[in-house]
Amino acid sequence: MISLVFLSIIPSPDTFGQTVESDERALLNVDEGISFAKDSLFLMNLRFRMQNRAGFNTLDGDDFRINEFEMRVRRLRLRFDGYILNPKFQYYIQLGFSKADLDLESQNIAQPVRDAIVYYFATNNLYFGFGQSKLPGNRQRVTSSGNLQFADRSIANAAFTVDRDFGFFGYYTKKMGDNSFFQLKGAITTGEGRNASKTNNGLAYTGRVEYLPFGLFANNGNYSEGDLEFEERPKLAMGLTFSRNLKTSRTGGQLGLPLFEVRDLNTLIIDGVFKYRGNSIMTEYFQRNSPDPVTSNQEGDIRFAQVGQGLNIQVSKMVSQKSEFAVRYSYVLPDQSISGFQDRVDEALLGYTYYINGHRIKLQGNIGYKWLEGLSSFENAGNSWTGMFQVEFGI
Repeated sequence: MISLVFLSIIPSPDTFGQTVESDERALLNVDEGISFAKDSLFLMNLRFRMQNRAGFNTLDGDDFRINEFEMRVRRLRLRFDGYILNPKFQYYIQLGFSKADLDLESQNIAQPVRDAIVYYFATNNLYFGFGQSKLPGNRQRVTSSGNLQFADRSIANAAFTVDRDFGFFGYYTKKMGDNSFFQLKGAITTGEGRNASKTNNGLAYTGRVEYLPFGLFANNGNYSEGDLEFEERPKLAMGLTFSRNLKTSRTGGQLGLPLFEVRDLNTLIIDGVFKYRGNSIMTEYFQRNSPDPVTSNQEGDIRFAQVGQGLNIQVSKMVSQKSEFAVRYSYVLPDQSISGFQDRVDEALLGYTYYINGHRIKLQGNIGYKWLEGLSSFENAGNSWTGMFQVEFGI
């Protein structure tokens, strides 16, 4: 721990214009981030992280010429969290600065605010939040992008996640007599995603229940991919989420392009993770439906809500304290109502990660194959190979 004495400029009637050294002290702690603290009045943790990457996609499955390169800062984040006045009143703020973090790839308005939420901790096991944050959705989406085994989340997550939103949140943990745990999470939000300037009279209602039959994971490992902790005993977490988004105006509820008419979306997610002695298995199943997902405008343009099914499975093994191999298979199967506008997509990836300092500083590489319409043949039009190298660096 590093302790610093902060100097205060205190003007008073008889010492105006003079510098007075105060005996008040603030503590600066450098551990997992930088922490500023003053007695029990405030605490602020400061962290940053960046993801620099270089990748490629081929023209076709049987044509290895490069169709496009991806070389950029994918994520650049600054995070603040802590409490003010009382540890029961906590806050979490996260800002993004890369082009993708600002949503400038999909719209023309920069969106730097990713999270901005205040919490009240009624007890150690019950707390409430108000503001903008991730909904209690699928496991991979709630897991920080800095704690992933691959450079990006799965294509199933991209299609069916419920993402960030603004509203009221609640969390409750119940320990059972046999050292198992139940966790209940819920949210009532706008349903329009982050930084929405206005909304209609439809809201989103999201609920999640989780069961950990063998106790808690080390270092919150149920929301960190890979078994970096080398769990000495088997650990399992299972989750079930249901979200009903009424009168959403976007193709993916909290994400996507604007629809030409509002629609109701129902999303069901079932997921689980198992870890033991450096081995990890994580799986997620998605199902989303809407009574009438297709919308159109007067010019005959079509936009549809993303409905259908998705699956993601990841298996990994730590081959040493620093090295991990992982494989992923995922698919997105559009509902029949939109199958005329969208093909089925499957993807398989092989990844390797070298952990220099856990998930905070690591080198990642993955290579994979994506195929359309369920046809994995290299000759099928639209199939392609992809590769990515990424450096994660932060505190």
